[in-house]
Amino acid sequence: QVQLVESGGGLVQPGGSLRLSCAASGSIFSINDMAWYRQAPGKERELVATITSGGSTNYADSVKGRFTISRNNAKNTVYLQMNSLKPEDTAVYYCKAEYLDALYRRRLEVWGQGTLVTVSS
Repeated sequence: QVQLVESGGGLVQPGGSLRLSCAASGSIFSINDMAWYRQAPGKERELVATITSGGSTNYADSVKGRFTISRNNAKNTVYLQMNSLKPEDTAVYYCKAEYLDALYRRRLEVWGQGTLVTVSS
């Protein structure tokens, strides 16, 4: 069974920075795309950023120039560096991974449990 464990959330003042991490473990043959999503109170979950196994990235317009997604394939880990944080960035942040399982090479996806980021003075 594959699981994602997130860390790095917390309370930060506007203009501050946080770095989220998400590590995958379990029966994994390979990990393809990884992504960060977020869900603010009373709103739908939205895509924040994606990264392919080759390192190509895409960002939501609302975070371009402020957030950076990266990954360490050797550690099966994806990161989200968040700078110049705004109150509207407050949300639960979730990571997602698309992977091939080690036993049957099936294409599957798994979500993390979420980590809360609060931007407030």
